Amino acid sequence: MDLFIYNCAGSLPTIILAFIIAAMLYVLSKGADILVDQAVSLSIHWGVPKMIVGATIVSLGTTLPEATVSVLAAINGNPDLALGNAIGSIIANTGLIIGVAALMGYLPVDKVIVRRQGRVQIWTGILLALASIPFGGHGNITQWMGWICIAMLIVYIYFSIRWTKNPVSPHTEPAVTIPPAGEDAATDVLVKETTPLAIQMVKLFGGIFLVIASSKILIPTVEVTAVRIGIPQSIIAATLVALGTSLPELVTAITAVRKGHGELAVGNIVGADILNVLFVVGSAAAVTAAGLDVPLDFFTLQIPAMLIILIAFRLFTRGENERITKFEGLVLLIIYIVYIVLNYTWLAPNL
Repeated sequence: MDLFIYNCAGSLPTIILAFIIAAMLYVLSKGADILVDQAVSLSIHWGVPKMIVGATIVSLGTTLPEATVSVLAAINGNPDLALGNAIGSIIANTGLIIGVAALMGYLPVDKVIVRRQGRVQIWTGILLALASIPFGGHGNITQWMGWICIAMLIVYIYFSIRWTKNPVSPHTEPAVTIPPAGEDAATDVLVKETTPLAIQMVKLFGGIFLVIASSKILIPTVEVTAVRIGIPQSIIAATLVALGTSLPELVTAITAVRKGHGELAVGNIVGADILNVLFVVGSAAAVTAAGLDVPLDFFTLQIPAMLIILIAFRLFTRGENERITKFEGLVLLIIYIVYIVLNYTWLAPNL
């Protein structure tokens, strides 16, 4: 099936491939949206607290596109696409999405997230950088390291559930209340709660199908396009694909800020960054016996940019304002823009 898609992509004009990439990124994000919405509806139906939904299912759902793309890329022998997508998504989440959200409206910081999830966020980024260090001439995130990441993911989810059972912040409840897409929040939630369980399950699996199917078409299309235009797959993955698979987080952040729940945007991005390391990179490394080779150029821009933007975000969330200010959001956005510009004007011509 993968070979068939690759051959079909190879026979199409480049302009058509560009449209296919755009379409698949859109379907990918919509599939993730459906998956998240139905997971939340099922949680409400089963009586699971919304706090637990926000701390686990929402972040897992919005990170599923990155995980699907990276795992399939790793299986198909494209580690630079798998790793570049995960690292690029962290940079896009923290720079672009938080930056835009802060410029659009009020973005309060939940001190519980700063003290707990925020600490995990920065240390998982450091863990990824350390695991990528090229010992012996080249970097490699081994299969056993992938399984360690998955084990750490389970521990993280366990403690997230424990933390949500002991709320100590005034921002806790709004931070995990998922803003519905419609204009009337109460009406939308009511519809979700009264929808028959069978319909919710069908929609849930429909969302999963859209995510997986669009990912399987997206990967070979990106490969062919990258080869044709002379840009390395790692750069394409770290920019265009990473941005596309981060659309669920972007939509969630914009909707949250527009509805006055900016703390949801911060919490969702922190969780998504953590999962990009433990879930996305961990799964991609675990499914391949050889692990994920780390291209040397990643140490020139991708990994340093990830660490810089995570450290900047960490410093901003620890400020006395108890919010991400517009100036701080602008700084994060500028870092992201500089990162994109350097990818295409400095790094690409030298590869």
